[in-house]
Amino acid sequence: MNFKNYSLTLLLLLSSFQIFAQPKPKQTALELKVNALMAKMTLEEKVGQMAQITLDVIGNGKDRFSSDEPFTLDEQAMQKALVQYKLGSVLNASNNRARTPQHWLEVITKIQKVAMSNKNAIPVIYGIDAIHGETYTAGATMFPQQIGQAATFNRELVYKGAEITAYETRASSIPWAFSPLLDLGADPRFPRQWESFGEDPYLITELGKQMVYGFQGKDNNIANPTKVAASIKHFLGYQVPVSGKDRTPAIISDQALREYHLPPFKAAIEAGARTIMINSGLINGVPVHANYKILTKLLKEELGFKGLVVTDWGDIENLHKRDRVAKDNKEAVMMAINAGIDMSMVAYQYEPFCDDLIALVKEGKVKQSRIDDAVRRILTVKYELDLFNNPTTDIKDYPKFGSVEFEQASQQAATESITLLKNNDNVLPLKKSTKILVTGPNANSMRTLNGAWTYSWQGEKVEDFAAKYNTILEALENKIGKQNVTYLPGVSYKMDGKYYEEYADQLEETIAAAKNADVVVLCLGENSYTETPGNLSDLYLSDLQTELAQKLAATGKTIILVLNEGRPRIISKFEQKMAAIVQTYLPGNFGGNALADILYGDVNPSGKLPYTYPQFPNALFTYYHKPSESRETTEGIYNYNADYNPQYVFGHGLSYTTFNYSDIKLSTSTLKKGQTLTISVNVSNTGKVTGKESVLLFITDLVASDISPDVKRLKGFDKIELKAGETKTITFKITPDDIAFVNSELKKITEPGEFEILLGNKKIKFNYTL
Repeated sequence: MNFKNYSLTLLLLLSSFQIFAQPKPKQTALELKVNALMAKMTLEEKVGQMAQITLDVIGNGKDRFSSDEPFTLDEQAMQKALVQYKLGSVLNASNNRARTPQHWLEVITKIQKVAMSNKNAIPVIYGIDAIHGETYTAGATMFPQQIGQAATFNRELVYKGAEITAYETRASSIPWAFSPLLDLGADPRFPRQWESFGEDPYLITELGKQMVYGFQGKDNNIANPTKVAASIKHFLGYQVPVSGKDRTPAIISDQALREYHLPPFKAAIEAGARTIMINSGLINGVPVHANYKILTKLLKEELGFKGLVVTDWGDIENLHKRDRVAKDNKEAVMMAINAGIDMSMVAYQYEPFCDDLIALVKEGKVKQSRIDDAVRRILTVKYELDLFNNPTTDIKDYPKFGSVEFEQASQQAATESITLLKNNDNVLPLKKSTKILVTGPNANSMRTLNGAWTYSWQGEKVEDFAAKYNTILEALENKIGKQNVTYLPGVSYKMDGKYYEEYADQLEETIAAAKNADVVVLCLGENSYTETPGNLSDLYLSDLQTELAQKLAATGKTIILVLNEGRPRIISKFEQKMAAIVQTYLPGNFGGNALADILYGDVNPSGKLPYTYPQFPNALFTYYHKPSESRETTEGIYNYNADYNPQYVFGHGLSYTTFNYSDIKLSTSTLKKGQTLTISVNVSNTGKVTGKESVLLFITDLVASDISPDVKRLKGFDKIELKAGETKTITFKITPDDIAFVNSELKKITEPGEFEILLGNKKIKFNYTL
């Protein structure tokens, strides 16, 4: 043998081995921990980790609405669920009712003790719907619901609210928050629009990131005992069903899904969101919980999501029972797990889920690798939360829980959310000597100020917990004295009925009382609701409330309409007769105080609409509609008139002062690939009082190939405070990616052409070239 040739051959073989057999990346300490634990786990234990039950399954509650008090855990039920079946997660509240932090510590400590008595001592991960504060903890700080937070256009306030919610959730010994909601809230009929940040993808993206940072920390260190794991939801396209009703089918093109619905989730994933909850509905006929294309190909592979994917309530069962795409529960489990679900929010019947999934693995219908991937994701989050070392946290370590500092942050958010929609002849602010009649079903209710997900699911238990806060009536009485306030309800809600049930309550007496008042403060809107119980069939405000408004208007008195509603109920039947209109959305426990401050000028309103307020039920738009939706009458035998006729446009919001936009400057008139365009504008307070202004930057693609461009899109916003006579320069930076769109081939592209910038009432154009 030629030694030289042999050596050369060997070298070639070694080099090719290095090319084709590169060593695996070195595992992190966390990966080593997770893999070491998984090596010791049985199939049964792994499958148990993938199941989540509601607390009532292991307690004395027969269901979510059990009235059994006090709540206690069932030792036998815990042994079966947590020891025999080794379930990995528990969620929700005891008997659908808020509890003290001390109660949560007691309950969750017992649960963790039982769960960790297993051989591998794996803690459960306890999750809760912390929607606008720690929903199910008595004494926690309740912020405006997300739609109100969106109206602030204030990133800092949204971040602070989430940070406080994380602190108070951990103070309740709970490490996992099912929040924020990043759905596109583009349909005013939908019963959860108020849980969203509104209709605009950019606004949702920006505020969603702030909420993720607030929950998890900007360093994403969720082992920090003041932080929680966020669960962004509901992936994907949940809030735009054809019917407008909850959990009903949506028709969404792949292009629209990527253009409008995907960006907030993509940004939140990039911000580090640890978990994600899935859309309960159907898109183009396919249940999302069984959609491999969305859950695996898009979410896990394209977006690179490494975290935990959890279902919504009972949604694997729904594949069989509701959607009829699976012949039985076993097939439903197979479809969902193979599609990419990691954890099933089973809610109640966990045995069929676990038994069926074990059988499916043994039959080869679900691969062991799919189980291992799911469990690895679950255990990773548990380790990241430091639950193995600290499965609970103690309220004594959280001195700021329910503090004045936190309450002030809530009131600030409520104040900046409230939106002045109309103010004829500057009737507002009112003088404190004015005699007012306060009326309407929302005038004296803490429940309506907060909405659902407040101390209970539908918010029906709010009055049990919020008595120390002020309703609108109480806040106004405190502001100007009871001697200047008369109260009659006129219309009241049936508080033990459905959200829309109401009755005339001293209606004629209310009309008579108006004659003795200088001004009527009319508080209309909705009672609390969420999810399917909040479905509606008529977007107009109710007949009784409309009658009350019209009869009061007939007295000739000045009427201040205060709207307190989760979605924009149509008011066009009497809107013209209202002297001023104020939208409070669902402002939380300090909404009454915030409103009183604004009505009397102690605070200048600064909220802006985060959605388009429709004028008619059959004329529903988003502000970024297509040009064909707002055409004027055309020439010829067929006169086509597509009216864009909202009651109030997205971004509308008045102030007690005036602002002027001037001197727009661009760093270049031609933006090129790889460059950044700097846009500056001077904003001046030309009125007599200090005010805050949300500066909104819109950009229009004047001509686009393939896909008709939107009339305009929000591409930047900043909130500033200006003293009377003060001017500030606001700067935005735009890259080519910011003016891109998704074409019909589902590629995000930026085309050369002309673009128009809109700031206030000022416009300026620029070009983009490759």
